This record gives sequence, C-alpha cells and structure tokens, in this order.
Amino acid sequence: MKLFVYHTPELTPTDHLPDCAVVIDVLRATTTIATALHAGAEAVQAFDDIEKLMQVSENWSASLRLRAGERGGAKVSGCDMGNSPLESTPEKVKGRRLFLSTTNGTRALQRVEKSQAVVSAALVNTRSCVRYLLEKQPETVWLVGSGWQGSYSLEDTTCAGAIAHSLGRESGQSEEEIIGNDEVIGAVALYTHWQDKLLEMLHQSSHGKRLLGLNAHEDLRYCAQTDTLDVLPIQKEPGVLASPAFKPSNF
Repeated sequence: MKLFVYHTPELTPTDHLPDCAVVIDVLRATTTIATALHAGAEAVQAFDDIEKLMQVSENWSASLRLRAGERGGAKVSGCDMGNSPLESTPEKVKGRRLFLSTTNGTRALQRVEKSQAVVSAALVNTRSCVRYLLEKQPETVWLVGSGWQGSYSLEDTTCAGAIAHSLGRESGQSEEEIIGNDEVIGAVALYTHWQDKLLEMLHQSSHGKRLLGLNAHEDLRYCAQTDTLDVLPIQKEPGVLASPAFKPSNF
C-alpha cells in the first residue's frame, strides 16, 4: 500500500486515479455524512451544485428525502438542514436519503468519484477507515483534504495524518514502502503534534474560527472527537455514499 496526501482536490493528479480515495472534510461534510449514516440514513448523495440537488431530489418522495445545503458555513435557503452533524439525529434521518451540497466536501467527492473505491473519513471515524484499508489492501491510496475554496485546511490534513499514522504502525510495511509523497510525512507530524488537543486545533484553524463566528461551538466539539462512530461511508455509485454490511474488525 502506498499513501499520498493531497491538501485539496485541486492538488490531485489529473492524469490518473487511485485504487482507493479517502475524502476528508472534518468541518463538516464528511463528519455529517458519517453521522447521518450512523443514525440510519439510507444513503447520502453529494452534489457540488445546489440547483442539481434540488432537481434530482424532486424525484424522491418528501417523506424519504432531506435536502442539506451549506455555503460559507450557513444553511442554504430552501433546504431542510445545513451541514451540521448535530442535525443528523435518528429521528430526522432514519430511512431517508440525505441530498447534500457543501462549499468544499462535496466538490472533493466529485473530483475522485471515478476511482476504483471511494470512502469518506473524519476524526469521528478514522479507525473504521484504517481497518477498511488494512483489510482491502489497495495498492494506492489518496487521502484528499477538502480544504476551503481551494486553500489548505489544517483540520483535514491533521485527519489525513491520523489515518496515515495508524496505517504506518499497523500495516507491517516500512515507512519507505508506505509513504508516497512528502505531504504524508508532514501530515503525520501535524497529527502527532495535535493529537491530544484536537479541539484546540479546530479553534485555531481558519475554518474553525469561521464556524465559531456562526456560533457553531458544539459542532467543533463534536467534530473534534475521535473514533466515536463505527461506520464507514463507501461510494456505491458516483456521488452516493452508504454504509455497507462491512464492519471493521477490532473496532
């Protein structure tokens, strides 16, 4: 297994795709996706365009859909909810499909949707992601941060570092064998620096500060938790993620 970290989808190679792409948007798309599926959502369908989301979701019964839209951290008018994982309660999402469009995370998912396998990860489900990769053993893995409007995000690279750090310890491979680019080394160093103060890291990050300005304190507290959800969102068709029968061993 060879790991590559890309801070944003714009930095990924354009001439090939990996055996497995791991999309990361800690604040907050991939945290919301994991939370919604853990709470019983039928699937999460991601869109980079709000208008397309509205058109496609119109084909679903209102009782079986939820429209979740966010731009600039705020809920989009006309949607049932924004991008807060705290809104994805079992009472609201169970048995329903979440149609989701966000500023950054859904764009990253679209960039790698044609990869052989696509999963999403956040701090809340890093362990599930690591166990999946160890069991499936894809030859090449991209850990793709969503960033913020094309720019680097501290929290996404820290999460990529958490995954790479665990894989490095548990894969049985040497560092030389597993590290595909310098960004992996940087991401692991970033994670080991922040691993015991992840909430502080989110508070210091530019996107975290943006969300604090929207009074999303509890969102940050929730997103800073590690390995609280035993769920792994896996793409079952382009743009559609679901939680399969797969259950990570030794969670």
